[in-house]
Amino acid sequence: MSQPRPKTEDQIRTMRTGGKILAEGLLMMEEKITPGISTAEVDVYIREFFDSKGVIPAFLGYYGFTGAVCISVNEELIHGVPKEDTIIAEGDIVSLDCGLILDGLYLDSARSFGVGEISEDARLLVERTKKSFFKGVSVLRDGAMTGDYGYAVESYLSQFGYGIVRDYAGHGIGTELHEAPNIPNYGAKGTGVQLQAGMTIALEPMVTLGAEEGYVDESDDWTVIPVDHSLAAHYEHTILITKKGVELLTQL
Repeated sequence: MSQPRPKTEDQIRTMRTGGKILAEGLLMMEEKITPGISTAEVDVYIREFFDSKGVIPAFLGYYGFTGAVCISVNEELIHGVPKEDTIIAEGDIVSLDCGLILDGLYLDSARSFGVGEISEDARLLVERTKKSFFKGVSVLRDGAMTGDYGYAVESYLSQFGYGIVRDYAGHGIGTELHEAPNIPNYGAKGTGVQLQAGMTIALEPMVTLGAEEGYVDESDDWTVIPVDHSLAAHYEHTILITKKGVELLTQL
């Protein structure tokens, strides 16, 4: 994992372009997902979309991962492998986590959403996971510490009794998919790594209705599931640190 360093203006321009393509791809997949579709079909859609845009799927082949997108359903927290026999149903929570490479630069983003009518507990989990991300990034700017972000996320989510996953974290991104620093979704103000304007990082709250701990499903050696099999949600953007705040690179 490379050391954190600000990106050049040329790199930032490229990442802005790639970020919009990724945002468009995530929206396309969300619109394609209806009851009865397999997660393997969704994977085909994003591969075709990336090919049409001239970008490379960042996850495909990464440490042997077999999909272009991680698709995690209900109690699957992250890293869900697209499969023909995983069929999405009404009432499911689906989490899409996807990345691309444009001119050697990486972007990474994730979102969770309900398919049709979902339970109130599930709706609130998805809504609050997304809100925790924005609580966290609201305190970031040139000179802020990574612990400031973690404290803001944890302070917001802890009031609901949710499990804030601790074994996985946000990260630097740019010339590699995972660069330093690791950025947990918990922490103390004034601790961690100091951020500088021009740094690009991927921040991603991963939240459950219960346990903070998870395990890797032996059936595919990828999918992470909370130990209590509680519902899970995930939200992520690649962002640029600026003098006064942040710029979300992976949004339209």
